[in-house]
Amino acid sequence: MALITAETAAGQVAFDCENGKKLVLGLEDNGIDILHRCGGNARCTTCRVEILAGDPGPVTEPEQVILSTKEDINERTRLSCQIRVNDNLHIKVMRQVSVDGIDAGPRPVD
Repeated sequence: MALITAETAAGQVAFDCENGKKLVLGLEDNGIDILHRCGGNARCTTCRVEILAGDPGPVTEPEQVILSTKEDINERTRLSCQIRVNDNLHIKVMRQVSVDGIDAGPRPVD
C-alpha cells in the first residue's frame, strides 16, 4: 500500500492506495472528482496531476507524446491514468469536475 496525499480544490485528502492501481482510479475511488475525459487512454490530459513528492514511475510513450503537445505543463506534470502507484505520492490535482463544471468522462479501466 502507498500513501497518496492529494491537494484538491476542497483541500488536502490523504488515502491508502494499493500498489499497481492506476492513480486516477485511486483518486476517484476516494472521493476526488478528477476529470478523465478520454477514459484513461492518454489522449486528453484532463487527468493531469503535478507530482510534488514521490516517485510516480516512468513516463509511458503515449503520455510523453500527448504531453509534448501542451504548453501549460512542467517537468512534474503527469497523467494520472498512466501512473501505476508503487510509492507514496504527494500530488496536486489539476482539473476537477467541481471546478470545471463538466462531466468527468468514462471511468478508466484498470
